[in-house]
Amino acid sequence: MTSPTDPNCHVNRRTMMRGAATLGLGAAATTMVHTPATAAPKKGGHLVFAIGHGDSTDTLDPGHVNNGFLAATHFTITNTLTEVAADGSLSPKLAESWAGTNEAARWTFKLRKGVTFHNGKDVTAADVIASINHHRGEDSKSSAKSMVDPITDIRADDPHTVTFDLTAGDADFPFKLSIYSLPIYPATESGSLDWASGVGCGGYVLKEMEPGVKARFERNPNYWQGGDRAHFDSAELLSVLDVSARQNALISGEVHGMDRVDLKTASRLAQRQGVVVEEIAGKTHYTFPMRTDMAPFDDANVRRALKYALDREAMLSTVLSGHGTIGNDHPISAAYAFAADLPQTSYDPDKSKHYLSKAGVSSLSIELSAADAAFAGAVDAAVIFREHAAKAGIDLKVVREPNDGYWSNVWMKKAFCACYWPGTPTVDGIFTQAYSAGASWNDTYWNHDRFNALLIQARAELDSAKRATLYHEMQALTRDEGGVIVPLFANDVFATSDKIGHGDLANNLEIDGRKFIERWWFA
Repeated sequence: MTSPTDPNCHVNRRTMMRGAATLGLGAAATTMVHTPATAAPKKGGHLVFAIGHGDSTDTLDPGHVNNGFLAATHFTITNTLTEVAADGSLSPKLAESWAGTNEAARWTFKLRKGVTFHNGKDVTAADVIASINHHRGEDSKSSAKSMVDPITDIRADDPHTVTFDLTAGDADFPFKLSIYSLPIYPATESGSLDWASGVGCGGYVLKEMEPGVKARFERNPNYWQGGDRAHFDSAELLSVLDVSARQNALISGEVHGMDRVDLKTASRLAQRQGVVVEEIAGKTHYTFPMRTDMAPFDDANVRRALKYALDREAMLSTVLSGHGTIGNDHPISAAYAFAADLPQTSYDPDKSKHYLSKAGVSSLSIELSAADAAFAGAVDAAVIFREHAAKAGIDLKVVREPNDGYWSNVWMKKAFCACYWPGTPTVDGIFTQAYSAGASWNDTYWNHDRFNALLIQARAELDSAKRATLYHEMQALTRDEGGVIVPLFANDVFATSDKIGHGDLANNLEIDGRKFIERWWFA
């Protein structure tokens, strides 16, 4: 089987991304979008970035990377085996090459030689094995457990060669090893993983981390990719959940960048001297997950009633000020290959009442928990939802939850809440992590036999046309029977000082794939 490092694979992937742009991926680009600096990167300076994520319960444990602050931190201090490039193709990172055999059920990765951790220890196959095994096992609580469950064996063929055996073929397996939940940290003598020390092999050394407040980094002078990456002398990541505080900090010059711009004031912010606002369409989506294991959401007709009780166009206009596209109750946007063109679920109070009747009720009274920690404007979105649902006989009581502790006390705990997902490199990735039976982050607790069978079948299917058919059915099943409401796909709108330079921006995750500290520089 051809490795994704094969030039033909890159060409095909680039072609796919250009095709996605013609479907509207780039349509949201406005005059706010700034052309990346053409000058070559240069070293120096201290970057301060305010990010609208972070929680006092944050931990460096890679099995619990549940917000963008932690994802950016892992990408800054260590590496994954592979990396998603700006054009959507897969690039080598710690692995310099890989190849699939046995109909993609066996994958062998060749590691770079001469790469060291911040403590001087060589990066070897033993560290890769410990890093992946950290998420495996029956008792694992890792968010990445569903991603690694298909692995039946990992072995070191030599100190710089690792082979994975899977239960079945997985054409996307190398893409999965690029995610923020699977960073490489040192193995201990016993074979467990030393993540707590924060010693990685990335472009920056972690000097301080205060959960829910900040993290400080200094450039790693021995970084293997130091000629092309890690341009800042040092960097600081600040957890600033309030968007007004983030924007004021940028305007005053206290920070050099911020994510999640207030979309209502984005145009005015872009007119500020010295400020650049950028916008990228991608895979980030806002959701309202319903726990299908809890009444009344264990009734598919109740779930359908709620899906028809929401005016998505109004929410797009109000919550995103048009900076995105409407969703159709599944997580696959036009930024993905295999996106299906399905009939749109639209606001229809009469149809909502019809499904309530099929559930045996004439009205419904439920609570919807929300906080802006879920996504900017989540509370406003819940209030809008309440207004729309009332016309269908649904009394939606909005519970405004505290921002701090939202991900540990509300999400996946309360029966109905607000959430956001950044997406994954592949369709299989997001379906596996968020919708497969037993997945740690299956926040709807959905368990659908047909969907689960299709997921395994599609993962092993190497024929693109057949694979597309399988994924299209899975998207339809999620829309029609799943426990998630996906009203919006949000463009990534962030802002920086005009002193920041960068290359082409990735859209696989927010803020240049959340690798901005490693990839950007002072122009």
